[in-house]
Amino acid sequence: MTHLEPGMPAPDFALQDQDGRTVRLADLAGRKAIVYFYPEAMTSACRQQACDFTERMPDLSRRGYAVVGISKDPVEKLARARDADDLGFPLLSDADLAVHEAWGTYGEKNSYGRIVMGVRRSTFVLDEQGVITHAFYSTKAKGHLDMLDKRLGFSAA
Repeated sequence: MTHLEPGMPAPDFALQDQDGRTVRLADLAGRKAIVYFYPEAMTSACRQQACDFTERMPDLSRRGYAVVGISKDPVEKLARARDADDLGFPLLSDADLAVHEAWGTYGEKNSYGRIVMGVRRSTFVLDEQGVITHAFYSTKAKGHLDMLDKRLGFSAA
């Protein structure tokens, strides 16, 4: 399984967002970016994480960060998730899991004591050139933004 590390270039992608528009990794060039992978839109943990990102978008934007969320959900479900929670960043559909596999976010994981195949909630921070500065695999949704803030200092004055 792929395991990305700081200093590595982020794997390229071109995925449809919740409105059917193609978003590419190259679209993020020139800005710092947070790319996060989550198991399923509109589940309680994933909703909480997405809402936490939206709540912190003013701080993130002020510090020059773009945010994109990637899941295996179809575009239509991502549109419903965006609308239901008034999310302030793109949600991208990777239904065939090719991008998940390139980023090392799909594979074996421990789910309530059982080893299963699935999406590992993960977050990557990229610099303006698309190089990974931080890689967090198998993260928790709850408290995730506080952890990122401690590492990145985006809400500091």
